[in-house]
Amino acid sequence: MRTDQLIRTFVEYYEERGHRRITGSTLLPPPGDPVLFTTSGMHPLTPYLEGRPHPLGKRLVNVQRCLRTTDLDEVGDATHLTVFEMLGTWSLGDYGGPRSLDWGYGLLTEGLGIDPGLLHATVYAGDDRTGTGPDTDSLELWQGLGVPVERTVEDNWWPKSVDDDGGDGPVGPCGPDSEIFLWSGEGPPQSTPTRDDRWVEVWNHVTMTHRRLDDGSLVPLPQRNVDVDTGLGLERLAFLLQGKPSVFACDVFAPWRRLVPPLWPLEEPDLRLVSDHLRSAVVVLGDGVRPSNTGRGYVLRRLVRRVLTVLWRQDASRSLGDLPEELVRHTLDHFRQDVRPADVLRTLLDEEQRFGRLLERGRSVLARPGFQGPLSEEDFHYLHDTHGLPRELVTRLREE
Repeated sequence: MRTDQLIRTFVEYYEERGHRRITGSTLLPPPGDPVLFTTSGMHPLTPYLEGRPHPLGKRLVNVQRCLRTTDLDEVGDATHLTVFEMLGTWSLGDYGGPRSLDWGYGLLTEGLGIDPGLLHATVYAGDDRTGTGPDTDSLELWQGLGVPVERTVEDNWWPKSVDDDGGDGPVGPCGPDSEIFLWSGEGPPQSTPTRDDRWVEVWNHVTMTHRRLDDGSLVPLPQRNVDVDTGLGLERLAFLLQGKPSVFACDVFAPWRRLVPPLWPLEEPDLRLVSDHLRSAVVVLGDGVRPSNTGRGYVLRRLVRRVLTVLWRQDASRSLGDLPEELVRHTLDHFRQDVRPADVLRTLLDEEQRFGRLLERGRSVLARPGFQGPLSEEDFHYLHDTHGLPRELVTRLREE
């Protein structure tokens, strides 16, 4: 099933169940939002998740493009992308978690034809430290459907903690979630999602029950303004339905896999990174961001420089000016962005030339006698503040 068919099936399934489709926003959060980019489908809906009535009602469905800088170092594996699309549904004080999970199961098995035997769920087991009990409603729903269930604590509380030691998560609405995993390995399913990474998470259903305060404590919500917030990763589900080995082999990346290797012969991990980062840079540019040394512009700049670092590692003559316009146009069309491909290519080439000049200056500065030994924090600050050389670039140049 192609991604456009998957989107249509998803939206129509929920429209038949009383949901109204809303238009997905750009990658840019509204003014005043401290987050640089839209990171999830629920992000643009925060005011309504907080209780404001939505003009289209209490049941919503949409497709939202997202960007997560936290996944940059994961790009290259089978499932992670920098920019991706999230299929989402919301119940704003309407139906609860069990109905959401039941409908989700129905879409996967009946609407999309997935073998129920390839599914596994996880649910929240409760946590004595926070005084939050287990998610028995979701557990009983899965048991009734015959889907195996694994119970966890940190993995099934949304948003997850900001550190690996169970530290405080972000301030705002939160609650237990139940995640649906699809088996991607050969042969019959084995083990559980937390013990075998061949179980791929495709869908997350969150039931908002609490608010996290500034001091990290949890207080119950006076009413469940949001009963359910779900997020179904489009590219992840697409590659599994299409029988492909990774998100980079699903149909949205077909033009990249056809045109990039003849242009720049790359090993598979590098091909994935280059394709992902360039595609992401095109989408960020399409939403109006321009390269800079701070904020969103620096994220864009970092994406481009990571691509150039890979390309120039083998051949310094490679240039983004050779990138086929077809790839830029395909990406802009897919994300419904009204920007001229030639303008995008011109900005990428300008950024390439800027980076080339920075590399030349960096090599010259680091060749000085004072920078031949181990560098101190004071050295790194000096190189950044005086010569515009960020730490990651200095480290890379010293490894040449």
